[in-house]
Amino acid sequence: MHANLVDADISSLTDRAAMGLPEGYVEPRAERLDHFAHVASHPPAQLADLVEDASLRLEHRLAAGTALALAGDPRIRWDAPKMLHVPAGRALLGTPDSEVDALHADAAQFGVQRSWVEKECPRHTLRIPAFNIAKYPVTNDEFAVFLKDTGHSEIPSNWTYGRFDPAACNHPVYTVTAQSADAYANWLSRRTGRRFRLPTEQEWEYAAAGPEGLRHPWGDIWSAQAANTLETGLLMTSPVGAFPEGRSWCGALDMAGNVEEYTSSTYGPYPGGEVVHDDLYVRLGAYRIARGGAFNRFRDLARCQRRHGPYPRSLYAMGFRLAEDVPASGED
Repeated sequence: MHANLVDADISSLTDRAAMGLPEGYVEPRAERLDHFAHVASHPPAQLADLVEDASLRLEHRLAAGTALALAGDPRIRWDAPKMLHVPAGRALLGTPDSEVDALHADAAQFGVQRSWVEKECPRHTLRIPAFNIAKYPVTNDEFAVFLKDTGHSEIPSNWTYGRFDPAACNHPVYTVTAQSADAYANWLSRRTGRRFRLPTEQEWEYAAAGPEGLRHPWGDIWSAQAANTLETGLLMTSPVGAFPEGRSWCGALDMAGNVEEYTSSTYGPYPGGEVVHDDLYVRLGAYRIARGGAFNRFRDLARCQRRHGPYPRSLYAMGFRLAEDVPASGED
């Protein structure tokens, strides 16, 4: 996908225009799959390996993910989500003021305003205690268990007539509110006796960018092969883990692209910074910080340092992943 949105007000554009798409039909990359017949007969354990095999073409991994969704994905267990340990350490967070001009110049083509980048400043360090982070964002299938078990009233708005496509059961859930994400974490904590929650934005950035503060989970250079963003051309979510080249230092997948992820943090300036009165702040006031970018947004939103939030329109594909408290230890 290509965009020329310099000086455009994204909030006033149609979703297709904001995505750099024409009003006419554009064939998504996912519709050109030709591998499904070759993987459909594989057992689920083998399909699970294929989905996260970086040596395979994306189309092959997506086909394996679809077959896995229909067969039953052994990677996804609502009562035992795969959690990864993130050791305590000093996190390098945010963006240096000296890099704002260059980052804005690169992202202006996507309609990014300078103030959106300024929210990432100043760069600072913070000691992060040890915690666990989910390997994948929460999926449609997991969220459906929560809805059935609790009678929670909010159904994701992208579930047509209140249901999701079974072939997308291992895709991340999205179009949910931060309150529903919190409710899910609280419910799972009660059901399992564990201490699940959403990560703080500092924990999220540390898990994604690592101690060195990388721009992307895999490094400082963008790669369209490592994340499901508009540049990839799918125009839809993908099975969790289908972009293994985007793996972060702690092993987390899909921290760039696929769906945006709520954190537990409310927007505020970083230490030494000032409140940025951008369009999101003016419209919402205090808002929940989200991270990671999405399948329907350009690559700039997938930078690890990018701070954004739930602007109230369908273009914002809001999902979430879990964090978990761990017992205090000597490493903290």
